[in-house]
Amino acid sequence: MQFRALPFALVVLAVLAAGESLAQNRVRTESFRAPVSPGQPLPPAGAVVPEEAAKRRPGAPLPRAGAETPEILTDLSQLPAPVARTRTRILDAARSGDLNKLLTVMQMNETPPVFSFGKERDPVAFWKAAYPDSQGLEVLSILITILETGYVHVDKGTPQEMYVWPYFAQYPITELTPAQTIELFKIVTSFEYNEMKEFGAYNFYRVGIGPDGTWHFFVAGD
Repeated sequence: MQFRALPFALVVLAVLAAGESLAQNRVRTESFRAPVSPGQPLPPAGAVVPEEAAKRRPGAPLPRAGAETPEILTDLSQLPAPVARTRTRILDAARSGDLNKLLTVMQMNETPPVFSFGKERDPVAFWKAAYPDSQGLEVLSILITILETGYVHVDKGTPQEMYVWPYFAQYPITELTPAQTIELFKIVTSFEYNEMKEFGAYNFYRVGIGPDGTWHFFVAGD
């Protein structure tokens, strides 16, 4: 039995068609994953984050590529007076053990601070659902612990300027010293820490206060 050779033009068309089919089925990869709406994931370590996307993400980790490690601050006297006042109000409300008092502090803002990446509208109901065993009170303990850690001053001189607690939220999670790791264990468990290392960034609760004293976020997640 003999096989007749296909004309060259038909061979070329077949190759091109196969290539197009493979291109359509190939999984598309990107150099970054920049969330532009609540609930989308943070970028992995080493990602380059577009400026506009970073503006929309509360407490976003610093891009790793070419980014400088932020200075860790512990001296509360370096805080602007409005920031210090807001921090004190938050701590006083949290130490009262009354979720509604914390809600009152949140409502002092013209725009309430971000407390969830979902569609929840009631912070108290959200915290009670998140920590049912304590009727939400556990979140107050977390908030106190966070505001008693070191902090960082980011985006100086820009509309996004912010004082952020804990400093882990803007610090390379894989570069922590043993002493810093112990500090982190006051906030998270070792299991959560290992998950963060795998993820490439701190993704537990963080607090952001603007230089004018506006409370911008108290949120966890990625």
